[in-house]
Amino acid sequence: MYLEKLKLDGRVAVVTGGGQGIGAACAEALGEAGAKIIVAELLPERVEACVAELKEAGIDAAGLTLDVTDSAAVDAAAASVADQHGPVDILVNNAGVAKSDVPAEETSDDHWRFHMDVNLDGLFWCCRAFGRQMLANGKGSIVNVGSMSGFIVNKPQPQVAYNASKAAVHHLTRSLAAEWATRGVRVNAVAPTYIETPLTAYGIKENPEMYATWLEMTPMGRVGQPDEIASVVHFLTSDAASLMTGAIVLADAGYTCW
Repeated sequence: MYLEKLKLDGRVAVVTGGGQGIGAACAEALGEAGAKIIVAELLPERVEACVAELKEAGIDAAGLTLDVTDSAAVDAAAASVADQHGPVDILVNNAGVAKSDVPAEETSDDHWRFHMDVNLDGLFWCCRAFGRQMLANGKGSIVNVGSMSGFIVNKPQPQVAYNASKAAVHHLTRSLAAEWATRGVRVNAVAPTYIETPLTAYGIKENPEMYATWLEMTPMGRVGQPDEIASVVHFLTSDAASLMTGAIVLADAGYTCW
């Protein structure tokens, strides 16, 4: 009974930013559970490579090139996926950006908008476009990738734009969950700690002093791996989490305990 709830057979799942890191791991996890995977990614070469890897692993996968900051393109992508693969059952909003080490007083308009355009606006465009399909079907699960930075202020790097964008993602998640709860659509989020991906390479591989601070402030004394977040995402998308909506699940190696 319980293992059955984790299966995603027959479901169509879209993963944004699915070409690498956490997104690629989520695509693999949901695909292993039986879902048809649509890798939505900005760079076509990443789409092609990720889809090829998924297919090699025996996962039913397709891809599309998508700029989540373009709301019209998101609407068109949602329509295209529905036409080719059927209505979407699962959406993982993983596409995101982070450019740190910019003090608040030196934050330009472009730097601020860069984070909001992708992390918040783009995420909402996807929730809106694919959420419409779910609402029409009376079922669906959305998982947004937030961050522990939506709860705390990171040290030592200044990053007000990123932190604010992720805090907004968390409250957007709760707001959508409340609106759509009686209409069969669940909306949750995972809030990771530092995960070893290309996005965090500047701290993990290029700044040993910063990395040492990160580890010192983390009870487990380590950063996370993409598969550890993908496992949480898999759970949240599945029927095993059927009572959960509006939840922001911290997967932070204990970082926010201190």
